[in-house]
Order: sequence, then structure tokens, then C-alpha cells
Amino acid sequence: MAKGKWLRQIIVALLTSVLTVAAAQARIVRIEITSVQSPTFEGKAFGKVGAYEKLRGKAYGEVDPSLPQNALITDLALAPRNARGMVEYSMDIYLLKPLNLRQGNHKLFLEVNNRGSKLFGGLNNSSGGNDPSTAAQAGEGFLMNQGYTLAWNGWDTSAAAGNNNLTISVPVAHHPDGSPITGPAYEYISFENTTTQTFNLAYPAATLDPARATLTVRQRLNDAPTPVPASGWEYASERTIRLLPAGTAFQQSAIYELAYTAKNPVVAGLGFAATRDFVAFLRYAKGDDFGNPNPLASDVRYTFSYALSQPARYLNDFQTLGFNTDEQGRRVLDGMENWLGGGSGIGLNFRFAQPSRTERNRQNHLYPEALFPFAYPVLTDPLTGQTAGRSARCAAAGTCPKVFEINSANEYWVKAASLLHTDLQGNDLPDPANVRFFLISGAQHGTGDANNRGVCQQGQNPTNAEPALRALFVALDRWVTQGSAPPKSQVPRRSEGTAALAVAQPGSLTGSVPAADLGWPSIPGVTYTGLISTRYALDFGPGLSQGLITKYPPTVTGRPVYPSFVSKVDADGNEVAGIRLPIVAAPLATTTGWALRRASFGENEGCEAAGQYLPFPLTPADRAATHDPRRSVQERYRTHAGYVAAVTKATKELVQQRFLLAEDAQKYIQAAEASSVLR
Repeated sequence: MAKGKWLRQIIVALLTSVLTVAAAQARIVRIEITSVQSPTFEGKAFGKVGAYEKLRGKAYGEVDPSLPQNALITDLALAPRNARGMVEYSMDIYLLKPLNLRQGNHKLFLEVNNRGSKLFGGLNNSSGGNDPSTAAQAGEGFLMNQGYTLAWNGWDTSAAAGNNNLTISVPVAHHPDGSPITGPAYEYISFENTTTQTFNLAYPAATLDPARATLTVRQRLNDAPTPVPASGWEYASERTIRLLPAGTAFQQSAIYELAYTAKNPVVAGLGFAATRDFVAFLRYAKGDDFGNPNPLASDVRYTFSYALSQPARYLNDFQTLGFNTDEQGRRVLDGMENWLGGGSGIGLNFRFAQPSRTERNRQNHLYPEALFPFAYPVLTDPLTGQTAGRSARCAAAGTCPKVFEINSANEYWVKAASLLHTDLQGNDLPDPANVRFFLISGAQHGTGDANNRGVCQQGQNPTNAEPALRALFVALDRWVTQGSAPPKSQVPRRSEGTAALAVAQPGSLTGSVPAADLGWPSIPGVTYTGLISTRYALDFGPGLSQGLITKYPPTVTGRPVYPSFVSKVDADGNEVAGIRLPIVAAPLATTTGWALRRASFGENEGCEAAGQYLPFPLTPADRAATHDPRRSVQERYRTHAGYVAAVTKATKELVQQRFLLAEDAQKYIQAAEASSVLR
């Protein structure tokens, strides 16, 4: 009897210990489903999977600041704590799941939202927007037809509320005595109009005395900044500045920079823990601490993420900082498809973070977005002396995902995407065992309109990468779930002679790619300067490793840059490396990932995310009249049937290479047949 009592005491002690450990782990403690639409999409059935339902709500999490996995979150130790010593946060959540989970494929597709907005899977070819509900808004249902559960969660502290955006609520950090934290902050300010009179600050100013801040202005990116006197501007409030006299507009396309002392930083890095713990909850938990069931309990066998632009950069740092390992040492995401992340991270895990900012040719310079490491393997940075790699933490934990890093040509020209697959001397690196790299040849950052030039000199680039993204996602799924070897990387390589190296200008924010090195043809009416954004080492002060920026603006002048390159081009000006979709493989124009600004908008400086669409002359006579070095459309294809045959040939090759699905290949052929080319 005594022995039985002793055993019971041991069991109780062990259970108490387990519960204590569980209580100490960062996790979702409560999930609140506030609305259910079942079925959604007007009851539309998706293949053998059937109807879907939509769940919206909030998730409440808490993080233990004392655990090593969380201690690297900037200012977490200075955040308010609950009675259990935990730091709390809450976020919006959104799920689209098969009505009957048994008929789904038991795979979770996490779309990491972009500034709070959903793309509705990104691969569904949908017009669903931020709250898809109708059958038409479901689009082609690419993911639903296969049975994926789609999930979203708030993570971005700068995401605006409203319009069904996903937001996150995180605490403000304070000194231990409760007094406000202050520190250096920075705003890069530029407007493409002549009417804007005010600018809203990301954080409140600690003092409203303009003499305690510095505002400068310059017309061109590499001009020396000119101070705006303290009498020339003022704080309209602690979150707003304006020029004086009142009613003065900011100069169109001029670059203003404000360095000021801010207060009340939010613990923005909790956004990484939020995604980690949400996916881990959906994958592993039965329910929350209050008895609310996990809507996907015991269903999820594999987890994937899809991210475009800002969230792709977020997932780069998510890996670097070790957040793909939950606090029980389990893998969070099995596969990641990152689209348009470039060789960058995101300025999230810093004091006074501004994750909405991203650097391009003439946009948002001097933020801590693109800091070493850039590549996956562990390397030593010759400029800073640091040793690190994106895969270092997950490799140590055995939790690395399989990753497809996919970028447009624009990311190579303005975001140093080549640093993903080179060392710090610009030499090609072998592919990591778990990562492949792909360039979508000639594409800009997203799909442009050839009839709209915006502030650029030429019509924008209409290359649509989504067909390739769908095919690559299928390959990623098979790599993760079946062990099928993925397609080989398709990027410019110096070792293969397809890379054109940027010529850097130390101390400058830009460099150039000489036309002869690129192979650029002299196209009538098109300006080529070779302008490229360079990735340079910035000195933010000694506290950067703790996420503390002590010097604004950071030191740039005289610092060397990291070598980067772009794809060389053929005689038409189209890129030779990467996945050449039919718009490049059977072209009617030159497509570029770079563009230049037009007069009145910083002429000949970089046009940010835009590329160009430069049509070929239609006939030999047109070519001769303009002295265009590129063959005319008629010389290339002879007849309409010849053009259709060229598109058909290109699509068949892409299908064979697994860069295009058969159904998307057929759409290209049908579009070519229906076109007016050479009719």
C-alpha cells in the first residue's frame, strides 16, 4: 500500500513537472473563432475534395523571455509580463479548410501576408482579395482542388487595420522603472507629386523641438544632403511633420531624410514567434488552454509556406533567427516557396522597427533590412568579420525546411539577389542540400502593364510568373512529401559565363553594369546607364547584434560593397539565364527587370520595382527606319503559324523541365493562337 502511494506521488510529481514545462513554453494559449462561413464560395465543390469553409478569428499567444529561443527577440526582456511572467500578444487569424478534412490532402499552406493583405494563396489565379467568399472569387482553385488547408496570421506590426487586413498586437517596451524608452529613429521621405504637405512618423517623437532633429533634402540619390533649417519645418504632432510656412508641399521626387529621437518602441520581433507558434499549434496541438479545439487537430501532416516580396524577406530572417524550430524542437515549416525576396531580410527584429520599408534604387535606403548573412551556408563576412548563415540555427536543430528561392530580374538589379547563391567575394556557391534558386528571366517585381509607364521612361513589363510558381510549388511538394529530386537551380552563374558583374562605387548607393559586359544592344529611344543598386555594409553602431541602432544615419561613405551580378542578355536584350517563360523564349519584345525614371521624377535614376517592355519592330522596313539592331517580328516568325509554333516549342520544353504545368502550357498556346501576331 505504501509502495502504491509512493508511485502515485511520483506520477503526480511528474505530471506537475510536465504541466509546468508546458506552461513555460511559448505557445498559443487561446484561439477564438469569431465567424464561420460553412460552406464558403457559395458551396462550390473543388474536385474530389468538396466544399470549403472559412474561419476567422484571433489567436492569443505568450512568450517566455527567459528561454534562449525567445531571448534574441529585441526588447522582449523590457516588455510587460503577465502573472506567469510571460509576454503576451494577439493576432488575427484566417483559415480556409475542406469542409470534410478527411477528403483534404492533410497539408497546410501558410500564406504569409504582405503588409496585412492576403493574396488568396497567390497561386489560385483569383480575384478574391482580402476576404474571398463567392465562387468567382475562388478563381481556378488550384490549391483547393488539391485539398490544401490555407492559413494566414497577423505578424507585421506596421500593417494597417481595416479592409480585412491581418494585424498583430504586441506590447510597447519600457525601462524597468516604467519610464519610456527613447532612441534614434529615421525616416526616408519622398513623394511623386507636388501636393503632399505632411508626413506621418512611424513612432512618436520624444521631443517636439525641431532643433533636436535633423531634416535634409537632396534632388538625386547620390547628391550631398542639404539641411532644412529648424525654422523650415515643424512637428504638427508627435507623429507628424510638415514644412514651413504651413501649406508648403514637399518637392516632387526629392529625397528628404529625418533623423530624430523617437519613443515607445514596440516589440516587433514577436511577429516571428507569432507565426512559429501559430503553425505549431495547427500542426501539433489538440486544443488551447481553455478547451477550444484546434480546427485542424490531428489533420496536418505537412506544412508549406508561400510568400511574395515583403513576407519572403520575412521568411529569410525567420530562418536565420531559428524560428523554424518550435520550443519542443520540432520543425515548423517543411517547405517554403519564397517569391521576390531578393538577397534581403526584413527590418523587424530591431528597436523602432519599420518592417514596411524596403530598399530599391531610389527608395528607403539606410534601414537595417539587408544585413549579413545573405546566403544559406555559414560564411565569414570580410567586411564585418562576422560568421553566420541562414541555415546555421535550423541545421543545428535538424529542422531546416526545403526552400525554393525564386526571384525576378528586378531583384538581381535592385536587391542583390545574387548574394543568395554566392560567397562574399562574388563566387558561385554549390546549392545547399535543402535549397534551390530560380530566376524568372526578364521579369520585374510583379506583373506590370506594358501600356502604363508610371514615373518610368517606358511601358512596364507584363511578364506573369504565376504559371512557373505553380509548377515549382508542385515540385516543392513532391520534394518534401515524396523525396523526389527538385528541378535544378536556374540562375546566372559566373562559372557558366551567364553573369554580368556590377561595377561598384564605394561610398555610393549605386553602381553600374557596363553595356558591353551585359551584352546590351543599343535600342532606339531607350536609355541604358547600367544603374544597379549595390549592397553595402552599414555601420549602425555597436548595439546592432542586440537589435539596437545607436547611430542614425549609419556610416556609408568609404565603406566597400558586396559584389553582386545580374544575368547577361542575348542579342535582343533578353536574359540568357533563369526560367525563360514564353514571353522571353518566343519573344515579341525585350523585357527587362530594370527601368529608369523620366523627367520631373528624378530622370535616369532607378525606377524601383519596375521593368520595361520594349516591342520589336514589326517588319524589316520598320527595323531599317529606326536602325533597330533587333530582328523584326516578321523576320523571326514569318507567319502567325510560325509564332504559334515557337510558343508551342517553348512551352513543351518548360513542361519537360518541370517549370510549367501542362494545363498552363496549353493556355499559352491558346493565347498565341488567339493573338493578332502576323495576322
